[in-house]
Amino acid sequence: MESNAKKEGKRLLSVQNLSVQFEANNEVVKAVNGVSFDLNYGEALGLVGETGAGKTTIAKSILRILPDPPAKVTGGEIYLDDQNLMSVPAEKMPEIRGKRISMVFQDPMTALNPVKRVGWQIAEGIRLHEKCSKAEADMRAKEILKLVGISEDRFREYPHQFSGGMKQRVVIAIALACNPDLLIADEPTSALDVTIQAQVLEMMGQLQKEKNSALILITHDFGVVAKSCDKVGVVYAGEIIEFGTIRQVFEEPRHAYTRGLFEAIPSMSLDVDRLSPIHGLPPDPTNLPVGCKFAPRCKYCTEKCMQPVPDKDFGDGHRCKCCMYDQEA
Repeated sequence: MESNAKKEGKRLLSVQNLSVQFEANNEVVKAVNGVSFDLNYGEALGLVGETGAGKTTIAKSILRILPDPPAKVTGGEIYLDDQNLMSVPAEKMPEIRGKRISMVFQDPMTALNPVKRVGWQIAEGIRLHEKCSKAEADMRAKEILKLVGISEDRFREYPHQFSGGMKQRVVIAIALACNPDLLIADEPTSALDVTIQAQVLEMMGQLQKEKNSALILITHDFGVVAKSCDKVGVVYAGEIIEFGTIRQVFEEPRHAYTRGLFEAIPSMSLDVDRLSPIHGLPPDPTNLPVGCKFAPRCKYCTEKCMQPVPDKDFGDGHRCKCCMYDQEA
């Protein structure tokens, strides 16, 4: 097994030109459209954007847990180390889920089995992947419970006996049980109060550093991204329209949509009467605009935005999909 030191800076995940669509009622919903990014061991990537932008679909595509039908991956490759996950037989994927890749789902109410004790649900993955005895799995599950701030004497209780925030911590415990190389967290703190939110983010960051694992954090909160991530991808209409390090995107946002998101955040240092919203609504995924998907809402829109959008690379991994930076413009 490769040591954590040797993994430092090595690529763990590579998503290349991923496209996903949903087919239902004679309509085709283009949920993800040509998404590409790389993630190294020890790095944390934040995916931000409006509801329905395709963030969760990207995450579920990596785990290959999209419902088929109606979902269908129409293009692209996903590599974990040098293994192409798209070519792994379906019956082999459970060996990867939980052990190599885990996911914290957004709604703990539906993520937990209501008729199984929480301790059993945590220990199940440990027994499956670590090939240990029931007693050893239970002991480790109790340790994981304490790690997320839940007393081990609640090991034999059922999900309905926990509050919403406690359920979310149980879901996080299940995801962390086998020390995965990649943790995908889909708004993991949305059900938690501010104090517990900070504790959970700190806990995930500490475990990530100890194991040198990678993290994909899906959220609407730029503050959470700034605190927890190294890179950020801004997702809009199924595309990553801007990608870079936290410093690059926060200090010098290039895309009009990214700047609009920052302008809509209240500031303690600026004296303004009203916030500056992004007018309009995201496009209909069954009838996406030709060219730039953000053009109907963009105040800088020109005729050139109706053509295929170039992916402008500003160097050091900072890239943006916008016609404003086309050399001919």
